[in-house]
Amino acid sequence: MTQLSQTVILITGASGGFGLELTRQLLEAGSRLILTNTNETVLRERVAEIQQEVKTGEVLACLSVDLATREGCETLYRQVKALNIPVDILINNAGIGLFGRMDEVPSEKWERIIQVNLLAPMRLSALFAADMIARQQGHIVNISSLAGWTAFGGMAHYAASKFGLRGFSEGLFNEVKDYNVKVTAVYPFFSRTPILKSERYGTIAKKFQGFPEDLVTNPADVMRETIQGIVRNQLHVFPDKTAQRVHLLKRYFPQLLDWIIARSGRRLKSGQSK
Repeated sequence: MTQLSQTVILITGASGGFGLELTRQLLEAGSRLILTNTNETVLRERVAEIQQEVKTGEVLACLSVDLATREGCETLYRQVKALNIPVDILINNAGIGLFGRMDEVPSEKWERIIQVNLLAPMRLSALFAADMIARQQGHIVNISSLAGWTAFGGMAHYAASKFGLRGFSEGLFNEVKDYNVKVTAVYPFFSRTPILKSERYGTIAKKFQGFPEDLVTNPADVMRETIQGIVRNQLHVFPDKTAQRVHLLKRYFPQLLDWIIARSGRRLKSGQSK
């Protein structure tokens, strides 16, 4: 079991929908947090709002960094090392999305998706895992997506980043488990976070009417299940019912899942809720 009270946890993308819930719930658990986001002012404002309500736990630092580059990841590592406080848990939560047909998305946009969603977790894991291996203690958590198991139309680039993160997490698990370093990968379905308002491009985007409200999940519930998966040292966490069902269909009834995805695609184009 991974302990949370007094545990030092680094969270990337801390001012987003999942990031804020992680911050709130981990403070309630008594954790000591190092928080990062591209906009430090926004991060501090949102953390201050949480701390008005949650009096437990501790925020050790709020750091501003762009994780879309190798230099940004290295800068974050140096900033954290300068605190002289070993990180017990690294949560690679920062992520961005977009929607559009593969050939109609500007290359600089989808390349940034790969940089933030896949390369940043890989880079940060490599940096912090070395310290964890030396201490024979640590936990790395990668927030992937159900899109890391099945790819919807209009999400080829996003799915590629999340499929890659799933594969990286599995390989990392097998490489560090002998050093008492845990790895957890999380696969939530689409939740009520800013990523639902990601940029859209081209033909598919013109037909897309948005995610029906009854399909999206509550980020507080999703992160509550995620934290329980971390505590239990689970490698794979499916933190909502849709993620659990789709994962099982993908493994055992892939043709049925293809039919469901096709039907869901028609719903997304029409904007129907049922």
